[in-house]
Amino acid sequence: MSPSSINLTQLADNLFRTESKKMVAVLTKIFGTENLQTAEDVVQETLITALNTWKLKGVPDNPSAWLYRIAKNKAIDIIRRNKYSLQYDFSSEEKKLLTSAYTVVSAMNDLWREELINDDMLGMMFACCHPQLSAENQITLILKTLCSFSTTEIAKAFLTNEDTISKRLYRTKEFFRQHKIELKIPSSAEIKNRTSAVLNAIYLLFNEGYNSASAETLIRKDVIEEAMMLCKMLTENTHTQQPEVFALMALMCFHAARVDSRLTSEGEMILLSNQDRTKWSRQLIDEGNMYMNKAAFGDEVTTNHLEAAIAFEHCTAPSFEQTNWKRILNYYEWLCRLSTSPVTELNKAIVVMQVEGANAALDILNNISDRKKLESWYLYYALLGEIYLKLNRKELSKLNFETAINLTKSEAEKRMMKNKIAGFNLQ
Repeated sequence: MSPSSINLTQLADNLFRTESKKMVAVLTKIFGTENLQTAEDVVQETLITALNTWKLKGVPDNPSAWLYRIAKNKAIDIIRRNKYSLQYDFSSEEKKLLTSAYTVVSAMNDLWREELINDDMLGMMFACCHPQLSAENQITLILKTLCSFSTTEIAKAFLTNEDTISKRLYRTKEFFRQHKIELKIPSSAEIKNRTSAVLNAIYLLFNEGYNSASAETLIRKDVIEEAMMLCKMLTENTHTQQPEVFALMALMCFHAARVDSRLTSEGEMILLSNQDRTKWSRQLIDEGNMYMNKAAFGDEVTTNHLEAAIAFEHCTAPSFEQTNWKRILNYYEWLCRLSTSPVTELNKAIVVMQVEGANAALDILNNISDRKKLESWYLYYALLGEIYLKLNRKELSKLNFETAINLTKSEAEKRMMKNKIAGFNLQ
């Protein structure tokens, strides 16, 4: 081990976050989901040991292998102390070898093979998205176990307090303790429905990064990257290489490609019509196209396919004015037929405004089924504000923008709408 000038804080944010999720997955497989806390404790102790040791001796040449070795040794210590304990179940053929002094080291090393780690992470993903867990609890657990977010970071993402997040995690871990959920990829009969639930959780996670509910930060690139990493794992595993998986990956690539053009250097929002398209990532757009091509098999068109097609149109349009709005409207009409929702109809109204004008968009909004579900959402009032502005009904526009301001927690969105209202007073 040789001393290194690497910044340990940066290392903790990068290497530790990457390796933590792998270690939690393997250790959860060893100790069982009912002992998830044990797995997390071992990882935490391993990272503390690393920081304390590396401060004195420097970062090892292969820090990942070093972390794994420490985690293995700590796990072996726990097994030796508890091999007769009822808390841990080592009765399976795979785990029996862990209880013998003669085979524990080799058996432990076998469980840490790279190809098995990837499967364990995938199994952990499916466990986090168990159908009996609420979407809220699924996302919370994914952020904690697979994205290595602290309770503080999760609370910030959900705009709630740490106590609430701790209670969610406790309830979820209690569910695991009671049901002893296995870390495994679902059977071929279950895989489609279970994968859809995982994709839904991943996309919710991505949206939190792309348009964060945080009052401080509109875009959280760390959350976006974690969501894309999870989906990429699904695209690389033969069990989960389904069309809708590739379609979601394409959709996230297209959205992520535009991230650097969405805010000014001062943190002010830039609407799509004013974004500098030269800042869009051509690499991510190309990757999105690649995943779209991979999604083009089977006989089912999913919502992910249609949303990715819409995002593709935006990414490939030379300018906002030259966007093929009619084609996008066709996709939205198809999307509404496939899986109608108030949010989808609201997004359709935005496109209708480009194709048919503000009055037609207002008609769409007024006739949305379950419109009451939108009346607590700031975007509903923000769109009404835009529509009434185009219709030159400034008092109604101002009223709706003010309602939207009161409903959103995002400071960037508040400032954008306040600037619009301030513009009224100048005219």
